[in-house]
Amino acid sequence: MTALTSRILVPVANEEDATRTCEAIAEHLSDEADTTDVVAFHVIEKAGGAPDKAPLPAREEQAERIFKIVESYSQTFGYTVETRLVFGTDVLESILDGAVEADATSILFVPRPSGRLTRLLTGNLSSQLVSEAPVPVITLPQPSEVDE
Repeated sequence: MTALTSRILVPVANEEDATRTCEAIAEHLSDEADTTDVVAFHVIEKAGGAPDKAPLPAREEQAERIFKIVESYSQTFGYTVETRLVFGTDVLESILDGAVEADATSILFVPRPSGRLTRLLTGNLSSQLVSEAPVPVITLPQPSEVDE
């Protein structure tokens, strides 16, 4: 067992991100499934006094769909999964705090595709995560496309 992957916090933003991340985990960590606990972590971003991006019930339903995807993959590949839903005004801060609270040995994610301009205008959350994380950060490449 690798200590880095004994308990990984896996932040997932939406259904597509959950699927892509689970496929990457299965592809790159399949040999460690019986020794790895996955903490699927979703943040519902609160606007802090301003109107939220979407109604809370809709966002909670999305979180349920995200967690079902992760749980489905975990059953297929044999990972133990815990799900955590948090509310926060700062997604990065919520993920960093979540890693500590979950006693994670690492944070694992697959960067979402975005253009250079988007990264420049919005700041690169991936870079901030890597530089500010209280535990090691594992960045997996996009899962391979398999032709059937």
